[in-house]
Amino acid sequence: MDVELVDVERAALGLLRVTIDRVGGVRIEDCEQVSRQLSRVFEVENVDYKRLEVGSPGIDRPLRNEAEFRRFAGERIEIKLREALDGRKVFSGTLTVPEDDAAASDAAAGMHKTVVFGLEFEAKKNDIQVLNFTVDDIERAKLDPVLDFKGKKR
Repeated sequence: MDVELVDVERAALGLLRVTIDRVGGVRIEDCEQVSRQLSRVFEVENVDYKRLEVGSPGIDRPLRNEAEFRRFAGERIEIKLREALDGRKVFSGTLTVPEDDAAASDAAAGMHKTVVFGLEFEAKKNDIQVLNFTVDDIERAKLDPVLDFKGKKR
């Protein structure tokens, strides 16, 4: 179906919420297609739910693994560290990936190498700093685009 499963959540009153994404963004047709397919599969497999909701992750999409961090390199993100750094846990800035991305080829070859990503953020006015982190250092991460008043991404 050319979509990525982002999240599955069971909510109150029998609601089953499925969040999908795809390169280029989720269209309403993608949600309809996934909903029809899941309805059929759930009926055959006797999955208990009352309502099925299929949607996109939105503009503040969560980031959970190295592949997602690579995909959104160059985008503005917000991260919350597991442990404070200089008394601070939450940082927002531009996500960078290592120039030498040998970890991607290592992962394809079945070897695991910890990737250190970067986050360029403004510590003080006109003072850009870089925070280096791994996925294991993060409690949560999400896209954090800046929107203008017309609703367009800057």
